[in-house]
Parts: sequence; C-alpha cells; structure tokens
Amino acid sequence: MSAPNRRISSPLRGPARLLRRPARTRSGARSVALSGPHAVELAGLLHELSVRLLGAESFAAALERLAALAAGAVPGTVRCSVTLIGEGGPLTCTAHGAGGERLDKLAYELSTGPGLDAARTRALTTVEDLSTDERWPQLAGPAREAGIHAVVAIPLDVPRAEVGGVCLYLDRTGALAPDLLITAMALVNHAEVLLGELRRRDQTSTDATVDRAVGVIIAQRGCGVREAYDVLGETAQRLGLDRRAVAERLVAAAAARNS
Repeated sequence: MSAPNRRISSPLRGPARLLRRPARTRSGARSVALSGPHAVELAGLLHELSVRLLGAESFAAALERLAALAAGAVPGTVRCSVTLIGEGGPLTCTAHGAGGERLDKLAYELSTGPGLDAARTRALTTVEDLSTDERWPQLAGPAREAGIHAVVAIPLDVPRAEVGGVCLYLDRTGALAPDLLITAMALVNHAEVLLGELRRRDQTSTDATVDRAVGVIIAQRGCGVREAYDVLGETAQRLGLDRRAVAERLVAAAAARNS
C-alpha cells in the first residue's frame, strides 16, 4: 500500500500515541490493544536519547547521535537520515548507515523524496515500497539497488531555528507496523525538545562571547557599543568567519595579553 502523507496534529505526536483504547471483539469484549515497545523500554530509549544528545560536544554531533540511535532502535532500519533546513541557509544533512547513501544523495540533488516531503509538509510520510512508489519514480532504481523498501519520514522542528525531517529506510515491505511508527515518532518528537535546548544553549553562549568581544573592542578603540558591533561584523565578513568565531579569537587574544 502506498499511503499518502498523513498529517499528525500535535496531541497525537510523540509518546501520547502509545496509549490507545482497547479494541472490542465482535462479542463486545475488550481485547488487548496496546502494541509497540513496553512503556519501560520506550522510557529507556528516551532517557538514552536525552543523555546522548545533551552530552554532545556540538549541535552537529547531536544530530549524528540522533541518527545512530534511531537507526539502532527501529528494527529493520538500513539507514537513518536527518535533514534540517535553516531560514535562508543550506541543508544540514547527516546519516547513519552506509546502505542508501546514493539514494540520499539523489534525493537531495533532485530536491524530492519522503524525507524532504515530510520536512516541507510537516506531515508523517510513509512508504510501503519505495521501489514501486509512484510519488518518487526517480528513487525507485537506487532503492532497489540498496535493498530499501519501506520508509518512515517524520517532521523534525527545532524551535526558532530550522525545520527538517528524520527519514528511516527499512529493508522489507510490510514493515510499517504501529509499534514501529510509535517508536520512531516518540524518538523524533523527544529529539525536537532536546535539539531546541541545545540551540538555546548555543545562542546564549554566542551572545555572551560576542558581548565580551564587543567590550574588548570598546576598550581598544574607545568607540561606542554600536560601532564595536559593526567592527566585529565587518571583521567576520572580511575573514569569512561567523561572528562568534571572531569574537572567540578576540577574547582569547585579550586574555593572552593580560596574562
């Protein structure tokens, strides 16, 4: 079955989807309807994700850890790709798993595929067999060569920073059971919160470093605050570096002189 994109409203995203009402048999008796990982197992996965991401030395390293953990946590996953699209900026891409590397590269070149569709539409995108799916015919050949069939692509939002998606490539058809979707969605939704916190920390750190560098410029030049910020920005542009990198160099140089 080739399912259309499914839009998930916020109350149904993440771990809240674990608890579903028990189904009724024809006789009216309730049957056990809770599927997927045991709540304790899922809690353990989410805890491990928190430790890995919040302990990462950089935001890029956190994305790599997310891809690796998701690939290992969802059975049958050949490759997990994480894509973020910043406002006015280039794609940020990372992945875990060698199988499907060509498939990812082609999808980015053509600007199409389940992962990018999930990022753009903000909807869960599922594919029962990518090698025969009519939505992305250009990807059929590479998918067959890589032994990739089912795909789950989940939107990934980093608040006030980027939108993107996490794409899981699986090695079998008919693999999109509810428990698999629940696990993948819970991991990605939890990762959104963690990555947002990492971005907030980065911004706080950047602001503090820039403020210290501006103080150094004011002390050296005897200029005003606005002019000092302009000097820092112009220097960064001239050197082809971001403002934080230049600020760190200025602060370090000032500390060395005063030591």
